[in-house]
Parts: sequence; C-alpha cells; structure tokens
Amino acid sequence: MVSIGFDKEKCTSCNLCVELCPKEVLSPGDRALGEVPAVVFAEECCACMTCVGKCPQGAIEIHQGEPAERYLDKHNKSPFISLSEEEALIYAGYAARLEETLMLRSRPVAVSLIRKGEPLPHIPVPRVKLRYCQALIMARRGISTLMTASSHSCPDGASILGMGKVPRKLATGEIYVQLGKLATREAAEKMVAERPALPEESICATLLTPLDKAVMKPDVIAVIAPPETMMWLCMASTYYTGKRPSFEMSSYNAQCIETTLIPYTTGEMNTSLGCYGCRAISDLGEEMMFMGIPLEKMPTVIEGLRHLGKKAIRDCRAKVYLPPLI
Repeated sequence: MVSIGFDKEKCTSCNLCVELCPKEVLSPGDRALGEVPAVVFAEECCACMTCVGKCPQGAIEIHQGEPAERYLDKHNKSPFISLSEEEALIYAGYAARLEETLMLRSRPVAVSLIRKGEPLPHIPVPRVKLRYCQALIMARRGISTLMTASSHSCPDGASILGMGKVPRKLATGEIYVQLGKLATREAAEKMVAERPALPEESICATLLTPLDKAVMKPDVIAVIAPPETMMWLCMASTYYTGKRPSFEMSSYNAQCIETTLIPYTTGEMNTSLGCYGCRAISDLGEEMMFMGIPLEKMPTVIEGLRHLGKKAIRDCRAKVYLPPLI
C-alpha cells in the first residue's frame, strides 16, 4: 500500500502535483483556505514519484509498505521448470564472452517477458514499486527482480509491455507537455499514437536477471555501455554479412520500447540513447547507452565478437593508427 503525505508548512497549494499525477490520484487544494491537495484514490497511486520530484517546495512524501508476499510462485498449479544445466551454461558463456571481450563495466541483463498463464520463477518481487528501467539497472549490478503489474511504478512502461491500460493523461499526451518534454499536445498525441505496445494484459510479469544468473529463457539481452562498446556489438552482428544495421530511437520510453519491445517484436537488435525517465531516476552516467539483442541473434553476435576480439578490438583500443607525436 502506498501512502502520500503533504507537509502543510511547506505546501503552497499550487496544485502542480494534481496536474502532473498520471493516475489522477489527487484533487486540488484551495490556496485561499490553506488546503493541501487531497488524496482521493490512494489505491491507484503507482509511486511513480512525479509529484515528489516536481514539487517546488519539496512538500510531498510517499511511503510504500512491503508487499504481502515476496515470492509468488507458490500459487502455481504446476511447478516452475527452470533452465536445463546446458541452457544455463550457454547463457553464462554468452555473459562471459561479452564481459571479457568488451571489458564491460557492468553485467549484461537477461530480460524475460512472462506471458499470461505462464508460471512464475522463484525470484522475489521488489520491496517497493520500481520503474522497469530501474529494475534493468539493478540487474546489471547483479540483482534479479520479478515484477508483476502491481510492482511497476511507471504506468507508461507497464502499459507498453502489455501489463495494463495506459492512463488517460498519458494516452492523450497532455502530461508530456506539462513536463516540458514536448511543445504541444498535438506533438504529444502523435508520439503516443505512433509508439508500439504489446496487447493489454498479454504479459503478467517482467523478469530481469544478470545474464549469467538467468533462470528462464531470455527474450532479450540488454547491454548498458558506452558508444564504443555498441560499435563493436554492431560490427559483431554484421561480421559475416557486412549488412548495415538500422535502429529505431526516439528517446521516449527508451528501455521499455527501444531496448526491449522492438527487439522482442522484430527479432532485430536495437539501440537506445536512453530517455528522460531512465536518466532522471538513476545514477546512469551521461556516457552510457543501451542495446537490446534478441536471444536468437546472440550466437551470431558472440561468434562475431570472438573474431573481432583476436585483433580488431585490441588494435583499435591500442590506437595503432595514431601518428607519432613530434
């Protein structure tokens, strides 16, 4: 359960929080009467923290109680079948090749979108609601996270990944204008209308784990690294064909769409510069970007990296073509 509190000494009843709440949880307070905004639909609060982050006076606090159950798989009628030892070794081998050849600063992430009706693995749900991109960044640090719809704090990301309906304010695009992310409501409506999404309620949970700790067959492998690393991944994918890859990026809904949904639905690699949300809620460095690789593409990428790592990567990083300084 989420609780929302207002510091009456700080709150000026500007009602900006009411305007920006994507789930329309709050109603306006009367400034003349010294009223703070009222919480009218507390059960709808997803703890996205937009109100907290945008309050000019820092007058809002959100508190989250821990979920009643941290492990959800005990309710399955049939036991969860984990990866075979052979599959686990393959994915661990992928992780080792990526980390060693590219000298990654963090671990590649296995992303599994668990379809409705499929069993859930024995992985804990988070103690608090998280954005999908937060869970992705946690997984690169070694923390595995299972998130059902009730665990997702970003209603945009949850709806894009097929875990519910998009709220009205996000569907109309008006909140993007209020946040200063797009110039007009027409531009915002266009962005929302053109972005892809999975069918509503087709996915029951997202699972993000370090690739070397995968417990389910991943749908997508996510890599978070500097642009130079992404260059080598692109080259690895085209090592045998020479085909120039093309990517789809908008910098809106980056991790849910660009790193996950596009590779998931097209079967092709896709890169992302990140987005406002994932950079505002994490300590992700300005120099980092993202790549989503469908599982079926991994053998090609890994084999390409094996060859590039013998000479091309080593020579390039050693700056062998740099002219002598005189």
